[in-house]
Amino acid sequence: MRMVEVLLVDDNLADLDLTGEILMRNRSGIHLQAVTDGVEAIELLRREKKYAHALLPDFVILDLNLPKKDGRAVLAEVKADPVLRKIPIAIFSTSEAEQDIVRSYELGANCYLSKPGNLSAFVSAVTSIGEFWFGLAHLPHAEEQ
Repeated sequence: MRMVEVLLVDDNLADLDLTGEILMRNRSGIHLQAVTDGVEAIELLRREKKYAHALLPDFVILDLNLPKKDGRAVLAEVKADPVLRKIPIAIFSTSEAEQDIVRSYELGANCYLSKPGNLSAFVSAVTSIGEFWFGLAHLPHAEEQ
C-alpha cells in the first residue's frame, strides 16, 4: 500500500499537533508534513528553498487565517498552478463566515469544514476527514500529477 502524503497548514500549533495525531491514530499509511504559514506552504508545494526535496502532497488541510500569506491566497495560487491544482484541498478553519465559505469554493477548495470549539467535536471532524479522504475518496497521487 502506498503512503498518502498529507500537508497540514495551520499556525495554531495545538490544532496542528492534534490534527496530525488524530489522522495518524486513525489511518495507517499516512505521512504528514506540516507548516505554519502560507509562504512556507507555497514553498513546500513548489519544492523551493529548504523544501527542494520535499514530497509533493496528495492532500492538503489548509487553515484560512495564516501569517505571511493567508489561506485564501495559498488556495488561489495552488488552484491556478497547472501542476498543483489537482491536489485536493480541505479548508479547516475557525471561520464560519458565509463569505469565507463561498470564496473558498470559488477559489477551488474541495471541501470546507469549520473547526469545532470543543475537543470531542474536533476529534470527530478530523476523524471524518480521514475516513472520507483516505478511506473512500480516490486521490490523485503525486507521481500522477
